[in-house]
This record gives sequence, structure tokens and C-alpha cells, in this order.
Amino acid sequence: MRTALLQSSGRPGSVVENLKVLDEAAARAAATGAGLLVAPELFLTGYAIGDDVARLAEPADGDSADAIAELAGRHGLAVAYGYPERAGDAVYNAAQLIGADGTRLANYRKTHLFGCFEHDHFHPGDQPVVQAELNGLTVGLMICYDVEFPENVRAHALAGTDLLVVPTAQMHPFQFVAESMIPVRAFENQMYVAYVNRVGREGEFEFVGLSTLAGPDGVARARAGRGEELLFADADPVTLAASREANPYLKDRRPGLYGSLV
Repeated sequence: MRTALLQSSGRPGSVVENLKVLDEAAARAAATGAGLLVAPELFLTGYAIGDDVARLAEPADGDSADAIAELAGRHGLAVAYGYPERAGDAVYNAAQLIGADGTRLANYRKTHLFGCFEHDHFHPGDQPVVQAELNGLTVGLMICYDVEFPENVRAHALAGTDLLVVPTAQMHPFQFVAESMIPVRAFENQMYVAYVNRVGREGEFEFVGLSTLAGPDGVARARAGRGEELLFADADPVTLAASREANPYLKDRRPGLYGSLV
């Protein structure tokens, strides 16, 4: 499945403008035959927007979800995007996957919050593995810091995730995560990982870009620079099956030895 990675911070604070950016990217992605477009963490609203996070938060089935469902159907491709989700009095750092027919396929709430900003503005989610079937692949969702916990990604591997989609807001000086950790996560868990970042400065944060789609051989199929960019790479189920057959990591596990981890 051709996957489009939208490396952009959009227009922080403006849902309307960010929907326009997403629409334009979806049109470009669909023209290349992409089946999935992935946008960064909190793309709908912006990341470093302070108390506006709560003001702009929406339910998973809110107006913006409807707008993204419409553009996904119009362009004929699935869309995964980050947004602040309101559920009652709680606000979650969430990511949603909407299918090419406009169906809401999966909604994930970030389980591992990073830093004071996130702890001040969000509740943590408590469901580590969220998946959906898309174009012959099992797609899993995570957000940014979640992927830095090996237990999280291994849980997806054991649940059969083929393509792990990770909207992110990865900042300086942690660019080694994009450069080194993501390809290793893909290799050790025998999956594709699409890690899609913000760029530039927002408030106190400097986002470093470097979005990538890494394959099960640990090789980056595409790698962005430090600016706004729409890049493409393929998640190939044939390559994935062959890699899993050749790589013994998951078969050679000895879970009985790992009790001390929990």
C-alpha cells in the first residue's frame, strides 16, 4: 500500500486552515495512487497552543471527523491524523483512522504522555493496541512517545500489526528517535513503521521533521528532511511475509523468562 507522509505543522490554532492543508495533501497523495495519508500528532489544532487545546478539542465523531471523512471519500484514500479528543470532561491526545469510504475505522488515545505540557492538558489513554484492517494490511495506531516503549510496539507485533502508524511531535534534541530507533523498532518487531512528524518552532518546542517509513529489514523506505514535505513509500505485504519468514525474533521469544518486566 502506497503511504503518504505529511510532514507539516499546518497552521497552529486554526482547525479550518489545517483541514485545508489536509485536503490539499490528500489530493496530491491520491494522484500518486496512495491508499493512506498520515498527518502528525495534534495536526488538527496544532501542538503548542496552550489552553486552546481544551477549547478546540472535539469528540471522535465531531464536525472535523465528518469533514475528514468527506475529504477521504472525495479523494478515495484513508486518512490518519492527530487531534485533541474530548470525551465528557476529559481531553485525550488522540489519533483517528478514517477509511477511503469515510468510515471511522479506529481511534487511539496516547497512553504515554510526554513532559509537563501533555500531563497538564491531557488524560492518558489505557488501550495500548488499537488496529484496523486497511487494503490487506493490519494497521495499528500509536502516538509519538508511545513508540519509544519497546513493550508497546511488541504488543502490536504479537497482535499482528503489519503497519504501525505513528503521528508524532518529536522535538530537538531527540532526533535520534527518528534516525535510529524507528528503523530498529520496525526490524525487531517485523513490521512497517510510519513515523510522521511536525516541523519548525512552536512556542518552546522545535520540531525536527525527519519523518520516515521504515521496513521490516530496518531500512528507511523514505526519509524527510527538516522542512514541510509530502513523501511516499510502500508497505508491501509480500516483502513483509518474506521478512517474517526469514527473521526468527518473534518465533524465538521465551515469554516465560519475561515475567519480571511487569
